[in-house]
Amino acid sequence: MKEAIVAAGPQVQIIDSPIPSPNDDQVLIRVVVSGCNPKDWKLPGMMPDTPPLNQGDDIAGIVEKVGSRVWEFKPGDRVAAFHEMLTPHGSWAEYAVAWQHTTFHIPKETSFEEAAALPLAAMTAALGLFSRLGLPEPWVKAVSDEERQTTPLVIYGASSAVGYYALQLAKRSNIHPLICIAGRAGGERIAPLLDQDKGDVLIDYREGEQAVVEGIKKALNGRPLLHALDAVSEKGTPEHLAQVLSQPVKKGDKEVRAKATFVLFGKMGVPDFVDQSTTLVGSVHQDEKDFGYVWYRYMARGLQEGWFKAQRTEVLPGGLAGVQEGLERLKDGKASAVKYVYRIQETEGVERSEE
Repeated sequence: MKEAIVAAGPQVQIIDSPIPSPNDDQVLIRVVVSGCNPKDWKLPGMMPDTPPLNQGDDIAGIVEKVGSRVWEFKPGDRVAAFHEMLTPHGSWAEYAVAWQHTTFHIPKETSFEEAAALPLAAMTAALGLFSRLGLPEPWVKAVSDEERQTTPLVIYGASSAVGYYALQLAKRSNIHPLICIAGRAGGERIAPLLDQDKGDVLIDYREGEQAVVEGIKKALNGRPLLHALDAVSEKGTPEHLAQVLSQPVKKGDKEVRAKATFVLFGKMGVPDFVDQSTTLVGSVHQDEKDFGYVWYRYMARGLQEGWFKAQRTEVLPGGLAGVQEGLERLKDGKASAVKYVYRIQETEGVERSEE
């Protein structure tokens, strides 16, 4: 089969590889469409001593074969999956392997292109909101609507893939006001999703740091800011949040500390009184397997019911030959509210088949 591997640069090479076999708990998927993410060009440069690797982790395709302990899927099923990062048999190939708990059915109304935009970024958003920030999940009955609708949440980079999904999931959990910070795509993609009656606002980061900080303070309307998800985590965004995140507040006999979660490594520039974390999506292949299992299936339900939608996609031509261009665009910061995806059958030398 054809497979794309990536070295630092990024430098992409298309090679011939054997079709992999799933283990007892895995699914072999014939990849129809694969997505790409910023980490795909970053990681090879961070690990120069690691041999070039197929960095693709967003799979959308058709089940080819299942392991002996796989009960939820069968050959012929339309699925999406999150491939385990930095392991062999990723999505930039004719066939890829995924664990059954990070594989999920996609509704017939959802295209493979849309499905390929979901796995890594959508799960990052879910982890950030509900595992790192500790916000109540939609089905939790112990938290009232009144409490949910008086829980300000800042989503910095709301038009990014992670931010776009975080916005939808927070809305599903009835969290408000949503204070969304975005750029040129905000008016088109983010504003229509906001509920002004519940205090939701859109702030344009292009107006500068002071405008962002003052916009957040105005939206808070005197309430403490205890939750922030930073889907950018660079170029000053943590420092902006540092000016608005609240000191610990008393709720009954408990002291509640502000929480901020970031999508990049390293200690960010927020005060020590804020509990900060990094949202690492790879945790669903480690100690948060149950979280990943439940949320992928809930997202699939959201796709079917229409309250959850994929980010806008752009198909780059040439199949795996387009991976190079996609990574270069990501590296150069040219992607704005769009997910680059590849139709594997467009790769030269790949036999076309019916989907």
